Amino acid sequence: MNINEKKISIIGSVRSGIAAAKLAKKLGAIPFVSDSGPKEKFDNSIRVFESGGIDYEFGGHTEKIFDCDFIITSPGVPSNSPVLLKAVEKNIKVISELEFAAAFCKGTIISITGTNGKTTTTELLSYIINECGRKCYVAGNIGTAFSEITLDVKYDEFVALETSSFQLDFIDEFKPQFSMILNITPDHLDRYNNNYDEYITAKMKVLRNQNEDDFFIFNADDPNIRLNLKNKRVQKLSFSLVNEVQAGSFYKNDKIFFAWFGEKTEICSGRDLFIKGEHNIANALAAVSVVKTLRFPNRKIRSALSSFKGVEHRIELVRVMDGVEYFNDSKATNVDSVSVALKSFEKPIYLILGGKDKGNNYDQIKELIVKRVKKIYAIGSSAEKVYNYFNSIVPTEIKKTMEDCVESARIEAENGSVVLLSPACASFDMYESYEHRGKVFKEIVNKLK
Repeated sequence: MNINEKKISIIGSVRSGIAAAKLAKKLGAIPFVSDSGPKEKFDNSIRVFESGGIDYEFGGHTEKIFDCDFIITSPGVPSNSPVLLKAVEKNIKVISELEFAAAFCKGTIISITGTNGKTTTTELLSYIINECGRKCYVAGNIGTAFSEITLDVKYDEFVALETSSFQLDFIDEFKPQFSMILNITPDHLDRYNNNYDEYITAKMKVLRNQNEDDFFIFNADDPNIRLNLKNKRVQKLSFSLVNEVQAGSFYKNDKIFFAWFGEKTEICSGRDLFIKGEHNIANALAAVSVVKTLRFPNRKIRSALSSFKGVEHRIELVRVMDGVEYFNDSKATNVDSVSVALKSFEKPIYLILGGKDKGNNYDQIKELIVKRVKKIYAIGSSAEKVYNYFNSIVPTEIKKTMEDCVESARIEAENGSVVLLSPACASFDMYESYEHRGKVFKEIVNKLK
């Protein structure tokens, strides 16, 4: 893509918008950043734009945004927002920041998507590749925007790219050498007009441009993925916790195997993994399918699996106090993630639940809640919904702040129980991000006396 002297409008001025603007400027384009948010909220963004000579506007989108060759949109901008709909009416091409960055990446892109497990699998995959002596960057929907690092990636290097459905909404030519779908369960239905099929379609877009030179790794245990495999050209590998697969990875008799059309190799025991739980075995199977396709040695893969410590904000032990374990699972922003967390404990759970609701249906975890949860602390803008659903089946109390939740749990939780922040909701009603929410929770817990 030659963008020298091209006019590029960028919608959104936070992480991905800043990175896209900087990359466009570096490559000789003329970027213009537009954000509907109030100017006073974006001091850091403004400093970056002014120091880099990048034009911008805040407080709404003017007609200037349509004076461009194409538009880059940030993942936080809904596809049905008026500004994007108007751009489509004007026949202006709209692409995601993900696709823009990918056009300039010389290395091998491994795109990881799915409702749950993306962050852990992305970090684990990068960790294994680096432990095997090859350079792998982590970017995308995690930490660093892809546009921030894409020019640093050399031909013989890799990018483990966490990819959200929002980023896939506006792809046209995005073509990773490896794509991966871990699972698909209901999430972000507020964004997709409560249409689950639209959400599934967004996830499946990741393999639309792949061909016979590329690889697609998918969860063979997930019917939503199996029923939507429309790309006949791409080389397919699967992974399964239940059955042996012909090509890919599977788990049997507490062992992880890699199979390649009749030949199977034992990689390690499930007990070798430092990160525990069936969901993490599934994440490891997905990662193994990639690194074995790249022909990395078993002993180094085994060593990496046994030393990878997991990721922050995902069933993360914060502290043990008076026999009570405090866990930060702030990254659990949907009901399925909470289900995974609840299944990880045999001890009684005091659960902090709620935030910005995304169309949650709590029927999925009702039985688990009854079996494992002693009390729910409902928090955030969805607190009343949580209370109304659960109060008749388990003690539930609405709390105004995270401090209130932790203080109450500190008093009520018994020796041998778990206090778990696993919200099932987005964080934007009270916090900047799920990371911010998790850090606040940990700070409060660590100050307890």
